[in-house]
Amino acid sequence: MAEKDQHHHPHPLPQSPSPHLSRKGAGDGQAGRGADKPMPMPTLETAPYWEGCRLHRLRIQCCSECHQYQFFPRICCSKCFSERIEWVTASGRATVLSFTIVRRPVSPAFADDVPYVVALVTLEEGPQMMTNIVGCKPEEVTIGMPVEVTFEDWSDTISIPKFRPRRS
Repeated sequence: MAEKDQHHHPHPLPQSPSPHLSRKGAGDGQAGRGADKPMPMPTLETAPYWEGCRLHRLRIQCCSECHQYQFFPRICCSKCFSERIEWVTASGRATVLSFTIVRRPVSPAFADDVPYVVALVTLEEGPQMMTNIVGCKPEEVTIGMPVEVTFEDWSDTISIPKFRPRRS
């Protein structure tokens, strides 16, 4: 299960006045392969999540009032509406709830990645999240498959959580 996360990075992640995506490679030393992929832009609400990802820790929120875990990040509890939300480090274990194999890229930026798996996983703590399943052939992914988090570093400040088959 999740554990309380006492770590707060002294340097906040860069904020963007634009929506939540920029382009990978736009002045971040990532030009080349995948340079046009959408790059997450942390916001005030999501900065602790992205900082955790940068440290290769999957952080989710937990309500101090009703103890409900939640993902995606919000300013209040989605169950009881309390504003007493804490960031915790999740176990990183999940189960595949549903998935699809993408065989045609959604844009030229993803052409080198096909085929790839987009999945909905249920975290051990309860919340669900969209992700990619990596570390196996797409045809090996099954509903109910136990998976664990891994991280793909896209830049010095952004790491993307993905899931792979769980190791015994």
